Amino acid sequence: MLRIPVIIHNTNERFLIPCETGKENVKWLCQTAYTRYIEKFPDASMPQHFMPRRVFDGSLLSLNDCVGQVLKDNELIQIDNMNNLDDSQYLSIIIDEEHKLMTLDGCNMKPGDLICLGSGQYRIELSPETWDLIRRGREIIEDIICQKKVVYGINTGFGSFAETVIPDHQLYELQSRLILSHCAGVGKPLEIERARMIFALRINVLSKGFSGISEETLRKVIAIFNKSCVPEIPCQGSVGASGDLSPLAHLSAALMGTGRMWSPKTDWGDAKDVLDQNGLESIVYKPKEGLAMVNGTQFITALGAEAVERAISLARQADVIAALSTEGLRGNVRAFHPSIHASRPYTGQNLVAQRLRSLLDSKLYPSKIYDSHAQCGKMQDAYSIRCIPQVHGISWDTIMFVQKLITVEMNSATDNPLVLVDLKETISGGNFHGEYPAKALDYLAIGVHELGSMSECRMTLFITEKMSQLPAFLTPNGGLNSGFMIPQYTAAALVSENKGLCHPSSVDTIATSAGQEDHVSMGAWSARKALMVIDNVEKILAIELLMACQAIDLQRPNTTTPPLEAIHKLVRQTIDKWDEDRFMAPTIEAAIRIIRSGDLWTIVEPYIQKYHEWYQNQQN
Repeated sequence: MLRIPVIIHNTNERFLIPCETGKENVKWLCQTAYTRYIEKFPDASMPQHFMPRRVFDGSLLSLNDCVGQVLKDNELIQIDNMNNLDDSQYLSIIIDEEHKLMTLDGCNMKPGDLICLGSGQYRIELSPETWDLIRRGREIIEDIICQKKVVYGINTGFGSFAETVIPDHQLYELQSRLILSHCAGVGKPLEIERARMIFALRINVLSKGFSGISEETLRKVIAIFNKSCVPEIPCQGSVGASGDLSPLAHLSAALMGTGRMWSPKTDWGDAKDVLDQNGLESIVYKPKEGLAMVNGTQFITALGAEAVERAISLARQADVIAALSTEGLRGNVRAFHPSIHASRPYTGQNLVAQRLRSLLDSKLYPSKIYDSHAQCGKMQDAYSIRCIPQVHGISWDTIMFVQKLITVEMNSATDNPLVLVDLKETISGGNFHGEYPAKALDYLAIGVHELGSMSECRMTLFITEKMSQLPAFLTPNGGLNSGFMIPQYTAAALVSENKGLCHPSSVDTIATSAGQEDHVSMGAWSARKALMVIDNVEKILAIELLMACQAIDLQRPNTTTPPLEAIHKLVRQTIDKWDEDRFMAPTIEAAIRIIRSGDLWTIVEPYIQKYHEWYQNQQN
């Protein structure tokens, strides 16, 4: 006999359901749990559609599967509604909005928090408990120095010099030389916001208490951040092995007063001058502190946090634009029927299908455009319409996987050696290795690229008269006008560029440090490539948005659904329809700004919520 604990969505109710044979199906399990729930809360009703998923990994379960084949004894499942599948259920740090303060503890930061810190909106503080942990960690380092123990990173050389013991009188010099020697980055400096994100994330990791940094030094580091003094960090030079050594060294050197730095008060200048003009002290790193500052994956992870947040916004808006294109191309909404997607219970696929249903023709949101072709006899649409849930769905699931992994990495101790307060000792390990975020961000690039690839396929449908049943290239006076001919070229070029960028960098390794670091992640390039892919897909989707709005205009006076009309109105507030050819580039740029603003999702989200509530009432 199996016993399966079941949580009912949006409640704290949990029911332990016994399955006598294990041959009972998942639908029976859901119905039994809901029956128990209704017995406890008589006002509740049995839903017609269940969305059961494992709590452990979030994967959906097919209602027809036998319990014994897909679940283990005591494996927790949750019955969701569709809204739950779009939630980001992560812990968050404490935010004081009145004073614009974030309290870091090294454990609860999420990507959105880091984006806010990167924007310069918030200052940082640590809790008293966190400061106590930092003090205890530093005591262990001081004890090692007093007892003259030989410990890597405290009184030895680094990398292949790990066996070289450094005399006590040179321990401070060891830290500064480490940092300066590692400042070997090249290439364009990072944008101020990205450099600030790396800075904030390094503080978050130091606040975990595993690094052995002193309270005095960390307070100085935080003071520099809070004055918005941002070090110049070159974008190239990290292999993601002992962490992002070179980028973090540039950050750390600037805090010493070496290199370049920016602040609102001074603009760019010599780091020492910038610190002086902001009333701040240059930092002199104590034993172990220099290594604590440069060991870690914060370059990869900070850029990855930005990538995943932008990817979430992009994926949501890609679904909205795809719905608008489906309407403009007179697509068949039957392909998004819930029963089709319930039979293949992937989270992303079902979520995307639900989004499409909530935006396209329904009894709640009727469409005159859809009515005009409902009896046309067309059986099936091209894959780029019919398979939107299947393709966009795996992109969404990919993004959600990467979000979870990046969130873990943001709150992980990634330097070496680690100071283990409970054991009162230091141990060398390999938490600095960037393979986790490197692999995840390679995967993210592939997932986001597919949104752009599908988008370009729909553009081809738009400009092909036989496929769209609209004027060729979406222009009313073809020949004299070229319409949207060349924007599709641009999209094709960007999709092709992304194919190259999607080649995973994390499959490569080149030994460094004379073979001591013989396997590296190349994760910094993974992060940079992921952002480049996202940049390109934003541009691709902007072009599709323009085409979809033009297709709607060409079908006037028929109107589309209320949510899609709201999207069309938003676009037409700043971008005129394409009556005749004009200088195209500014129009595309305006559409890109709409995508990057996230306004498409902001507008349709209330419509989606209203549809969901209406649909649930219809089922009851």
